[in-house]
Formats: sequence, C-alpha cells, structure tokens
Amino acid sequence: MKCARLYSPGKLKIEEVEIPAIKKGEVLVEVRAALTCGTDIKTYLRGHPVLIKKYPSPFGHEFSGVISKVGTDVNGFVPGMRVVAANSAPCGQCYFCKREYFGLCEDLRLLNGAYSQFIVVPELIVNKNLLEIPDNVSFEKAALSEPLACCLNAVERSNISSNDTVVVIGLGPIGLFLTHLYHLSGAKVIACGRGKKRLELAKILGANFTIDAGEIENEIEEVKSLSNNGRGADVVIEAVGKPDIWEMSVKMVRRGGLVILFGGCPSGTSFSIDTTLFHYEQITIKGIFHHTPQLFKKALDLIASGKINTKAFISGRLPLEKLKNAFSLVRERVGVKYFIDPFYK
Repeated sequence: MKCARLYSPGKLKIEEVEIPAIKKGEVLVEVRAALTCGTDIKTYLRGHPVLIKKYPSPFGHEFSGVISKVGTDVNGFVPGMRVVAANSAPCGQCYFCKREYFGLCEDLRLLNGAYSQFIVVPELIVNKNLLEIPDNVSFEKAALSEPLACCLNAVERSNISSNDTVVVIGLGPIGLFLTHLYHLSGAKVIACGRGKKRLELAKILGANFTIDAGEIENEIEEVKSLSNNGRGADVVIEAVGKPDIWEMSVKMVRRGGLVILFGGCPSGTSFSIDTTLFHYEQITIKGIFHHTPQLFKKALDLIASGKINTKAFISGRLPLEKLKNAFSLVRERVGVKYFIDPFYK
C-alpha cells in the first residue's frame, strides 16, 4: 500500500509498505478520505512528542473509509461497511474517566497514520469510537466529525443562552467551526481574524460581525463596542494558540463572563493575568481540549442532519502524492481543509 511517512521534521516520503496485519478486536480500514489538519501540519514541520514516538512514522488522524477486514471478537462491523473513526478512545477505567473527564484519560489510546491507503483501528477505538457512516454522508464529510466533536466540547461547556455575545478569536478551521456552531446555538458571534477570504467565510458561517485583526488598532475596544453596550462579550474563545492572544482574550470579556482557551500554545510557554481583573470581575477561565465518544457521535449526527455547512470546509481533493502541496495551500490560507484521497490518481 501507499503510505506517507515522516523521516524527520520537514522530511516526508510517500512509500510502498506492507498492508498491516490485524489482531483480535481490531479492524482494517481502507482509507477513502483523510483531511488536512493544523496539528498534522505542525507535526510535519516540527514533529510531535505524543503522536510521533520514533521515525520513520505514518501520521494523519482525520479520516473515514471502508472496512476491509475485521479481527476476531469484533461485533457490529463487517467488511464493506462505511465507517469513520475518532483519533482516540478513553480507557473508561482510570481516575479521570470515572469522573467523566474523558479528555484527561490517563491511558488514552491514540490513532495516527491516516495518510495511507489502509489503517488499523485499535480494539479500544473499535469498541468506543468507530461509527457507521449514514448513507447520505460522503466520506470527506464524515471525516469532519473529529474536529467538529472537539469544537462541540467547547460550545457545550460554554453554557450560553440565546442572544449571548460570543467572540471567536482565530479563523483557522477550528475557529470557523466554532463560529458556525455558536451561531447555530443562537449566539451573536463576533469573529476576529486575518485575511479577507476567511472573514467573508466567517460571515457565511454565521458571524454577525467580523473584525480584521490586521487592520484594527485596538481589537479589545472594537469587541467591547459590539458587546453588551460596551461591557464586553459574554463568552470569548481563543482559537489561535499564542500566549499574548490568551492575555488579550481575557480583556474582551464582560464582568462575570467566560473565557475559553482552546488554542494550544507551545509547551513551556505561559501567560499572565491582572489579578484584580480576574478576582473582582469574577471572570471564569476554562481550558478546553479534545472530545468524548458522545460528542464524536453527536458530531456525525449533526453532519448527517445537514445542519453543518460542510461544503465551506472542504476546499479540494488531492492524491496522497500531493500531501505536501495540500499543507502548503493551507499554510498560505488558500482554502480551509483538503480532502486527501489515497486512491486518487
């Protein structure tokens, strides 16, 4: 089979390798759609301490496909079934799982290697996070379930009311998903980002107002002028992953409001906060990461319902051999996500 493998940061090869064998409880999936993701691009450029333990290594984690083989003791799945898998599954037994903090699972099983013609889905993910794709959902749309589930995690933990003002900072794929979901939840959304096309897309996805971070002198004042008569937003969500933007986001929220820090910053970095602002304004700050099996299923159900504007996120179809080109297009903000088809020529 053809497989994209990283030999070191920035060094990627498309190679012919053996189709992996499966064990008890596992499923072999023929990949029909693997989507580009910001995490995968960072992994390609810099490596990843969790996803890449040794080189050479396959990578990629947003995918869907057709079951090719099933191992012994696999129930409910058969060859030929169209499926989508999450990139992880919680153990269900550890300290955090028992308290339903599934994203903090101490034995989280990860899946990596979607930029390939075949991938083995481990037993734990088969049992908890492998879903059959409804007939009305294409492979590329189904593959959006994982990033959508992560964003649902933030929206559901925001506890917003109808007509609340929500500020989304950053208009990459995640920021655009968040804009769309908060809009569908009934919020008034202010989308902050860079690039005319991304700002226009944010409006298509439901943003009531957009702020061009490259042209506005004071984003904080601009946000406040559009929020609760100058008081600030009810919810501010940071989807960039930079400490200085984390600090800025705290200054955009109203008294008693909520700040969600969604964008992951480089390890070892920190941010500061005015203690008076934090304490006396009674601001709540939450870090949100990853998804749960329940949210993964909900994401696929939302996609199947037609409520999600999936067309806005899929910018084109490319063969596996053009994976580096797809990464370059995303980095240049030409499109949002690209659909990699390992069997496309």
